[in-house]
Amino acid sequence: MDTLVDTDIIIDFSRGVADAANVFSARAQLGTLFISPITAIELLVGCANRNEQNQIDGLLQQRFTVSPIDATTSLRAIDLVRQYHLSHGLQLADALIAAESLTQNIALLTKNQKHYRYIIGLNLLPYP
Repeated sequence: MDTLVDTDIIIDFSRGVADAANVFSARAQLGTLFISPITAIELLVGCANRNEQNQIDGLLQQRFTVSPIDATTSLRAIDLVRQYHLSHGLQLADALIAAESLTQNIALLTKNQKHYRYIIGLNLLPYP
């Protein structure tokens, strides 16, 4: 089963958190590890210098496939914001990531369970 990995898990991995390394290994054996373009952008924006940017680029290229945000995903994100922003505070990045997971029918791996647990139909994986 393929997995869409959220930004927070990749940050843990880059900081040497064993749980992140273990879950990457386990999920990679089950299928492809994907990231959203939103995740790639969040990671790159968090870089303080070119060296950090090169490290993130290397990590992303070695371990992940970027799953493009298409029109179907964009429209699904709009629906999710309509449905969950006022009631649960769903934000733009989380809406796009959830919509991608739903549209591509792949599981979502995140530490931020509270940001996603209320979304009906989302296959939210536990972490660790």
